[in-house]
Amino acid sequence: MPLLLSLSAVFDLLIPDHAADAFSPPRLPKPGTYDLLLEWLLGGLAHWDAEHFLFIAERGYLYEHNCAFFPLYPLSLRAVADGTLWPLRQLLCLRSRLLLSAILLNSLFSVLAAAALYKLGCAVLRCRRTAFLSALLFCISPANVFMAAAYSESMFAFLAFSAMWQLEKGQSWLSLLLFSLATGVRANGLVNAGFFLYSRSKSFALQLQVGSGSVRKLSLLWRQLLSVASSMLLTCAGICLPFALFQYYAYMRFCSPGLELAVPEPLRQLALDKGYRLVSPHGVKPPWCSQRFPVVYSYIQDVYWNVGFLRYFELRQVPNFLLALPVSLLGSWAAWTFIVANPRHCLTLGLERRKKKREGKPRAGFCCPAVFVYVVHATALLVLGFFCMHVQVLTRFLGSSSPVLYWFSAHLLQGHEAWLWEEGADGQSTVRVRERLLLSYRSMTVVGRCLLGFFASYWLLGLVLHCNCLPWT
Repeated sequence: MPLLLSLSAVFDLLIPDHAADAFSPPRLPKPGTYDLLLEWLLGGLAHWDAEHFLFIAERGYLYEHNCAFFPLYPLSLRAVADGTLWPLRQLLCLRSRLLLSAILLNSLFSVLAAAALYKLGCAVLRCRRTAFLSALLFCISPANVFMAAAYSESMFAFLAFSAMWQLEKGQSWLSLLLFSLATGVRANGLVNAGFFLYSRSKSFALQLQVGSGSVRKLSLLWRQLLSVASSMLLTCAGICLPFALFQYYAYMRFCSPGLELAVPEPLRQLALDKGYRLVSPHGVKPPWCSQRFPVVYSYIQDVYWNVGFLRYFELRQVPNFLLALPVSLLGSWAAWTFIVANPRHCLTLGLERRKKKREGKPRAGFCCPAVFVYVVHATALLVLGFFCMHVQVLTRFLGSSSPVLYWFSAHLLQGHEAWLWEEGADGQSTVRVRERLLLSYRSMTVVGRCLLGFFASYWLLGLVLHCNCLPWT
């Protein structure tokens, strides 16, 4: 992280910023000397969507399209800025303290996410070496610039990986709480409800297959079914609750008659110039307020950013599809590899109880049956991102949501680089293994070079381009 911050400042100094047509509110009040110094050092990590998060943390959901960004991350920034960084209020304005809070929080969340990924890998893969290498690859993730910038990716990765790990340990309630918090960070946290649905379905299916084959009492079967169904309903409701509450908040803010907000004139003028919608005190409701299910999130994605099924499939978007090609191929390759290694398990959705004659020591590594639900989750995200979203976000979308990208990359490296299986490789420090990976680049196989080249090049290119307001993933 210190290296990334240093390079960010250097690239921001050497390369002039691109004049991007993105959300860029005026700085109010006028920044002081220390604010300008902090902006010079860390300003490269406050571009694009980071502007939204910092603006929301400072002024709340002033504009309608700010509601595409969920509240838990900006609330955390504000809490740190007003709490831990409160002594700096005489030196730094609120926005500067929010930016510093983002860097500090994301550094912490990135470390915690790597640790959670390692613990999750140990529990699922049953191989410490693969889990360790996966966590190491997470530290040089191709989406690393978004883990450091004022984005919610690092917080979401920490919550999602921790929730998956707790579910593997059988800590259902703690897992539910973490998954619910993740939904308060990003909308794709809703997809995580599938982990609970699968876990409950699998337990129920295996219970039905246990026994001597005698006919079960119908009443007992119905009680079990109702218990499983109610458990599924409650867990899904818990995970979806933050999303629903936020949509209700947006509805009450923009669709209900209210008092006119005290909006500074520069921000009001920005709304007029850019067509941003402010809260109207005169009862003029946005179109989405009249929908049967008034969901502001889907409306914003549709109207402001033209997100929808196949909408991005245009000739001029070919560069963005090429940008997303490496992670798309890697995700597809991971799914195919798992299916080929476990055809029967995939056909039965992992709900078939293993025969005793086939039981033995469970397989370890990426192709073990326990990885099934994670592969399904990653594939669902890949399909959703490729066909229904701005495709260039796939790298950070998968990199912060699914462990499969790192597990499969570690699996490929271990399959082609024999030294990773040397005695003690899993006990080496993160820095030592990372240095050895980079120093051994020329002696690696083609697969190893391509994989490591993808991680390292996207790590560096992302830093150069993002920090200078140039389009990236």
